[in-house]
Amino acid sequence: MEAKPAAMEVEGVEAAGGKPRFRMPVDSDLKATEFWLFSFARPHMASFHMAWFSFFCCFVSTFAAPPLLPLIRDTLGLTATDIGNAGIASVSGAVFARLAMGTACDLVGPRLASASLILLTTPAVYCSSIIQSPSGYLLVRFFTGISLASFVSAQFWMSSMFSAPKVGLANGVAGGWGNLGGGAVQLLMPLVYEAIHKIGSTPFTAWRIAFFIPGLMQTFSAIAVLAFGQDMPGGNYGKLHKTGDMHKDSFGNVLRHALTNYRGWILALTYGYSFGVELTIDNVVHQYFYDRFDVNLQTAGLIAASFGMANIISRPGGGLLSDWLSSRYGMRGRLWGLWTVQTIGGVLCVVLGIVDFSFAASVAVMVLFSFFVQAACGLTFGIVPFVSRRSLGLISGMTGGGGNVGAVLTQYIFFHGTKYKTETGIKYMGLMIIACTLPIMLIYFPQWGGMLVGPRKGATAEEYYSREWSDHEREKGFNAASVRFAENSVREGGRSSANGGQPRHTVPVDASPAGV
Repeated sequence: MEAKPAAMEVEGVEAAGGKPRFRMPVDSDLKATEFWLFSFARPHMASFHMAWFSFFCCFVSTFAAPPLLPLIRDTLGLTATDIGNAGIASVSGAVFARLAMGTACDLVGPRLASASLILLTTPAVYCSSIIQSPSGYLLVRFFTGISLASFVSAQFWMSSMFSAPKVGLANGVAGGWGNLGGGAVQLLMPLVYEAIHKIGSTPFTAWRIAFFIPGLMQTFSAIAVLAFGQDMPGGNYGKLHKTGDMHKDSFGNVLRHALTNYRGWILALTYGYSFGVELTIDNVVHQYFYDRFDVNLQTAGLIAASFGMANIISRPGGGLLSDWLSSRYGMRGRLWGLWTVQTIGGVLCVVLGIVDFSFAASVAVMVLFSFFVQAACGLTFGIVPFVSRRSLGLISGMTGGGGNVGAVLTQYIFFHGTKYKTETGIKYMGLMIIACTLPIMLIYFPQWGGMLVGPRKGATAEEYYSREWSDHEREKGFNAASVRFAENSVREGGRSSANGGQPRHTVPVDASPAGV
């Protein structure tokens, strides 16, 4: 992660002819070739910060209930089945919402799609303060959980703003810092509750008022996305469609090319047992430590928070590892990295279920497990941007939706009702991780190869991405962005390929910033 050079702090203007110029070096597709974490340079880094923060707020809203569950449980008279059903509801709503979000990103852009979803789901957060029954609790968790589809727009956004050598890192940090909300809320909600309670509110009232904090956060994040976000480096979708700089695609074509690409389905399955497992742990870990080891509410919250808070470095670390492996071994390195890290995460999950006799061992293994399962999420989205260019949003949605499907199935099978003890469910979940990671070996890119087989002789990235366009569309130049992406993805073939053609900065650094 490069720090922003001081010389770049002066705002620039548009180049002659109206072509946008940027504060960051970009490639021929106007995607940033560097990642300045602490910069707000528009549009690349400003969109990055809008993406991760809005997703962070949605995560806080979705998992605001579990830290206060002992209080909510007593107030509403929730049974173990009620709690299990609500946990499933909180992650099931986003399954189809993520598919819809991916399609919306392809058709109208990530800025409008993200802000609309966040605003539409915000009322459910506020309604959490007035629920009176188990069914009301289930409904607010379901509708609030739909906001997690903002993850898809965040990943699509980063894949549109950053070049191939940095896309894994950008996706990893945006997703990781967003997921950080799942850990932060474990600390936030008990503190907010205690503050309100000490002012003089009864426990019955205090936990209800506490839900206004995540509600306000989510509201303001949507407004910020609309005010400061931008769909693409060259402008918003509406402008690009009007000027003819971007082809306005049809839903049918986007859907067809996504559904017929088997790589997207495999990544959806494997992501179901990385991110899906993370969602499951977010729902059960607080109550598990509270009940199993008889700790108080704040201690259980701190332990649960440590799992989610690991995202500050674990998921970005996975994205960074993906980019580093690509620089040395190309796409094959990205695939091997994902399989290895996620499999180790599965083994650690099994161990977590076995060491339930020891509080210290359980905490230690859980923290270690969190790093690997979250890094696997970052590694996954180091691969997703290369699966398809025409249907990038829907492929991202399929993968993200797979995460939610995995969470729903895992919670239903292992953590629903009283069939399994929680520690037993955790152990079986680890075995599922190991098994569902194996299909990564089947992913193969003709131009770059797969885990076990090298590239096909003569195959090129341009040929791979151009197959998504008809001869007529190619003649019209609709595939121009796909061609530029192929040119800038040369290092995915490994070190020898990269030495033969490094991506170029088409906008010089010392003349670059943009007011677009």
